[in-house]
Amino acid sequence: MPKNLLTFYCCIAIIASFTFTSTAQPNKGRFIDASIGFGLSYPNEDINIGASGFFIQGEYVYAIKKWFGVRPYLAFVSTKFNEELSDEALKDYDISTSAVMFGTKVRLAIPIPYVAPFIEVGVGGSVGKFVTYTPFTNVEKKGFQFHIPFTLGLAVGRDNGVDLAFAYYYHPSAEQFTGAAAIGLSFPLDE
Repeated sequence: MPKNLLTFYCCIAIIASFTFTSTAQPNKGRFIDASIGFGLSYPNEDINIGASGFFIQGEYVYAIKKWFGVRPYLAFVSTKFNEELSDEALKDYDISTSAVMFGTKVRLAIPIPYVAPFIEVGVGGSVGKFVTYTPFTNVEKKGFQFHIPFTLGLAVGRDNGVDLAFAYYYHPSAEQFTGAAAIGLSFPLDE
């Protein structure tokens, strides 16, 4: 047997053995996941205007499998226009968000020990105020807005109990993306 083929089979065997013993939800069962992070808002156009602020989120996690879970969430984000992040010619424009967001996401994870990548998608709603004022857009929305959540991240640690994630919430009617660079912890409800 050629040396490269033997190495390939050994790698497959090692990955397969880790897959059956690892956790990425972090386990099957029910959990509470709490996240906090740096909130961001950007318009839905290619322009250098941004807002920064605060983000906090709580999720009830029902992990059906180690690689699949349903995650209803409640979050709060507050961002204000950051002139330092914008071009000098765009100082008269604005983007900001102050909203409570809620909905449900599903997580698909690759159950690898210590570092498990995941993706989340779902549907939700927001209640609050959204301002998107750019050279091409002049939108100010208050009240209820529909949004689409999308998250990319890693579940890290021995039991994958810590999430490092980039969470995005697309608000089509406000013509902006709200998001966060966040860290989260999972707390099991089933013992």
